[in-house]
Amino acid sequence: MTIETDDEGLIRLQKLLAQSGVASRRKCEELMLDGLVTVDGEVVTRLGTKVDPRTAVIRVDGQRLPPISPHVYLVLNKPLGVVSTMSDPEGRRNLGDLVADRPERLFHVGRLDTDTSGLILLTNDGDFAHRMAHPSFEVDKTYVAEVEGQVGRETLQELRDGVTLDDGPVTVRSVKIVEKGAGGATGRTIVELVIHEGRNRIVRRLLQHVGHPVRRLTRTKIGPVELRGLRGGGLRDLTREELGALLDRAQL
Repeated sequence: MTIETDDEGLIRLQKLLAQSGVASRRKCEELMLDGLVTVDGEVVTRLGTKVDPRTAVIRVDGQRLPPISPHVYLVLNKPLGVVSTMSDPEGRRNLGDLVADRPERLFHVGRLDTDTSGLILLTNDGDFAHRMAHPSFEVDKTYVAEVEGQVGRETLQELRDGVTLDDGPVTVRSVKIVEKGAGGATGRTIVELVIHEGRNRIVRRLLQHVGHPVRRLTRTKIGPVELRGLRGGGLRDLTREELGALLDRAQL
């Protein structure tokens, strides 16, 4: 998005809000007059106030408006069999192959096992990628798993209470059954669980530990970001709301 600024790199706040897609110019002025717009933590009601769109921390009714920057922030639905690297010396299909037509040098945020599909973030913002991957900033991640056997209430409670694996305890934010299949104890169950950790094969090891090996696994959500019907191998930009929430989470 191109934003026209003055010689000092500034722009009127209501114009920036309108050009960023918040609302019409008139509605943005109303939001300011109603005290719903803050800049760097201060309520701004004076129409015509100028801001630097690259550095100002702007919120509209509490929601972060991402700064104007040359960076891109993308959602990818990683297919099965794709390696979570931007290149691969063994010649395996990798993330870089899926974005080969992009001009940016992209980083992946976190990773997914080769045999796991679903949501992964890509960006050319190195600070963002580093923050989002750091354990202290990790956001909740939602997975849908098809597992062997019929998962009972006792197993769900065991997961909610926390499980200790060989490399330490795992906290499960939530878990629920999405669908139970036929076949009794030898059948299958689809479960949805939310964790915030990113240890190697953590979901598979967790479900194996409670007696339900994973048949298929997909990550459907990272924090506020959802696949939203994105086809396998498909790519989209983060929405303004999604990016704003993640920048807040990463304290950027």
